[in-house]
Amino acid sequence: MTVYTTMASPVGELLLVGEIRDGETVLTAVSMAGGKSLLVQPDWVADADAFAAVVPQLAAYFAGERTGFDLRFGDGGTEFQRRVWRAIDAIPYGSTTTYGEIARSIGASRAAVRAVGSAIGANPLLIVRPCHRVIGADGSLTGYAGGIERKQLLLELERIA
Repeated sequence: MTVYTTMASPVGELLLVGEIRDGETVLTAVSMAGGKSLLVQPDWVADADAFAAVVPQLAAYFAGERTGFDLRFGDGGTEFQRRVWRAIDAIPYGSTTTYGEIARSIGASRAAVRAVGSAIGANPLLIVRPCHRVIGADGSLTGYAGGIERKQLLLELERIA
């Protein structure tokens, strides 16, 4: 069963989506209004209680009291996307890396940087899978599903920008 709730945040309203597996919520998406946002589907069930472990962690992150998340994530995506997403998960709080460094870290060729960018763009777990920490080789803020302004805000929150 797919469940969802929303929560207010400094970057706008977040849509949290999950699946109930073995009595536990597995987080499958965190989306922001605007940008590449998800729309609630008719068969989804509103259930704020299902996100009792998620909302406090996100709130603590936004309050500057948490630098990581202890959550169970869904296992969607292709094998290549999952390799890229694992590399993103490994970027420490307060740090950035580049698309090229991500490609290198997963053993992909330099020519695969565009594919890495596409995999990052397909990340369904904004904020909790910190794709906002991936920047251009020249240090520029490039592509973010929530919009560049929100990427800037998240990096400022982490005292990177």
